[in-house]
Amino acid sequence: MMVGTAEAVAQRFGPEYWREHDENEAYPEAFIAALGEHGFFGVTVPEALGGSGQGLSELVLVMEALCRCGGGGGPALGYLFGLLGTMTLAHAAESEGHLDDLRALAAGEKLCAFALSEPDAGTNSFNISTTAIEREDDFVINGAKWFITNLQHSQRLLLVSQTRRLGRDESLGLSLFLVDLPNAALTFTPTPKHGFNYYKSNQLFIDNLVVPKSALIGELGKGFASLAPTLNAERLLVAAGAVGTARLALQAAVGYAKERKVFKAPIGSHQAIQHPLAAAHANLEAAWLMIAEAAALDDAGTSPERAAGMANMAKYVAVEAAIEACYQSLQTYGGAGYAREYHQERWWREVQLFRLAPLTQQMTLNFIGQHVLGMPKSY
Repeated sequence: MMVGTAEAVAQRFGPEYWREHDENEAYPEAFIAALGEHGFFGVTVPEALGGSGQGLSELVLVMEALCRCGGGGGPALGYLFGLLGTMTLAHAAESEGHLDDLRALAAGEKLCAFALSEPDAGTNSFNISTTAIEREDDFVINGAKWFITNLQHSQRLLLVSQTRRLGRDESLGLSLFLVDLPNAALTFTPTPKHGFNYYKSNQLFIDNLVVPKSALIGELGKGFASLAPTLNAERLLVAAGAVGTARLALQAAVGYAKERKVFKAPIGSHQAIQHPLAAAHANLEAAWLMIAEAAALDDAGTSPERAAGMANMAKYVAVEAAIEACYQSLQTYGGAGYAREYHQERWWREVQLFRLAPLTQQMTLNFIGQHVLGMPKSY
């Protein structure tokens, strides 16, 4: 039922909708509103807090369906960045005020942006320099972030910071803060991008942001423990979005290969066209099985280390399979594939991001080498 609903929603916002919004750099407000109306931001939020109480297995099914049925990469990023803050809050929120925020996020009444990345930290989240100084009644936060998406349309910001106590230098570790938007102490500038122009990704500057003690999410200095489950899920959501995007591109290419005739024969009858598409399909199906297994392991909760390893392997394999499928789909169209009219160039542009985010393929291989194969740390 959830997949069917996701497919129906996605079909209302087909390729033309996303091409128009990409070219105009316009936020897909109607699509995001539809996700909220159907409860998709609350799939993994407990029922008592307004969600569906489902697991990661259901979440990746929804993500794949949203991308496959008309949008390609466009729905992936909008849905992902609507989920990250919500999922983290669901793991760590305790106070009634935070639970009220969680209810609003699950219902799609509010959106929560997520601010972790910094220019000098990259994948090393422990090296961030944004710092919150704890005072008697509040925290004062200063720093900068980059590639923070959708600040323009969010009402909350989950901010990751180092924490220290007033007058003392030692770090207390990473902490999470839930901040209201807009806020005069927060300024941001959009960064022009290669793709995904529906959503603004920003440089964020934090200048003496004062937040009450109640803004702290979870335990002081132990924020990474609250982030870890979300980051694991993020890998699988990106993998599912990549597969959904590639399946859409592949479906379009197969249809074109059946109809396009050269020398009185459909180009799909030629092995130079048919074999790459068949191989891409086989690899996508194998990747999807890895995603399903990784999500099931995460939901079972019995082997966190194995689940993390499988999530990283699934992300790596799915992204590589999706990039190859989108490339071969574009090639099927020949010169026409380079034209925006046929959408393939956009899907090819968008799927490239998944090789870089939420972590690079190289860092994914580092994780697999060290934590799955047991080899020495390689970086």
